[in-house]
Amino acid sequence: MSDSDNINRLRRRLLAGGAGLLAGAGLTALSRGALAQAASVELPFANGRRNLVAFPEKRPLIVLTSRPPQLETPFEVFNDGIVTSNDAFFVRYHNAGIPTSIDADKHVIKIGGNACGKPYELTMAALRTQFKPVEYLAVNQCSGNSRGYFSPRVTGGQLSNGAMGNARWVGVPLKDVLARAELKNSAREVTFNGLDTALFGGGDFVKSIDVNHAMDGEVMLAYQMNGADIPMLNGYPVKLIVPGFYGTYWVKHLSEIEVVDQTFEGFWMKPAYRVPDNDCACIEPGTAPAATRPIGRFTVRSFITSVPDGARLKASQRAVVRGIAFDGGQGIREVAYSTDAG
Repeated sequence: MSDSDNINRLRRRLLAGGAGLLAGAGLTALSRGALAQAASVELPFANGRRNLVAFPEKRPLIVLTSRPPQLETPFEVFNDGIVTSNDAFFVRYHNAGIPTSIDADKHVIKIGGNACGKPYELTMAALRTQFKPVEYLAVNQCSGNSRGYFSPRVTGGQLSNGAMGNARWVGVPLKDVLARAELKNSAREVTFNGLDTALFGGGDFVKSIDVNHAMDGEVMLAYQMNGADIPMLNGYPVKLIVPGFYGTYWVKHLSEIEVVDQTFEGFWMKPAYRVPDNDCACIEPGTAPAATRPIGRFTVRSFITSVPDGARLKASQRAVVRGIAFDGGQGIREVAYSTDAG
């Protein structure tokens, strides 16, 4: 059996062993942190040398870009357990104009739109005290996670395997917040906007989901992450949680929700973040899809965590390996599966 066959066999066994899961600083401080390079790593693909930098509220993370911040979790963190600590959680922004200081006592979320019967403004105090909170584990994964390993190479941030994390979120179901808005029968989609702003092209980062998805009880407005306030770089003071969907939908610093009567086609829904509209969401390299649809639920993935990222096990090598697995559902179940590779 070849090395690759052996690794693939272990990945399948990890999945078969149980349905599992990985589950306020100023701009000056951000700049200082970006200059304080602690070390570097060599990721196992072309142009893979990256700095490790400790940004505010973070341990040293792998830096793809510093403006906007794109920070990966070092792979060895995932071998510590299924919950990713706040200081190790990856960071992904599209816009360089990010908030660096927010007064949560003054922060409001505006709820409106042409299919909203009763627009209102929601303060953080009201979110925390006037609704019944829920808590669950959910994986946040960038759709570009592992893109650096693609062959042939594709455009976009050349990420290794660290653009993912699993956390325990506390907040309020979106459906409860929308219930106060008295949605009209014409409601079709719900859009979400945050405080980050575009400095160069692309427009405001606004995402949308179908109204039935918004009302299913799983989508959450979270104000806690692993028992603490959400770190600034991960969306303080409130973040949209969309279990099972790629992180592009997990809007940070949530400030505006609109219920609309049509399909929203802002830049970050169309043309950005589209996949081929077929069963495999794929095409042959060098060809163009006949039609596309918005990217959505992520697929089953698994990782061997006790082996350094990019390392290889020889077919004859005997070793106990550990790993993690997760799928696109909300259900969070721990998998701690070990096997003998010999």
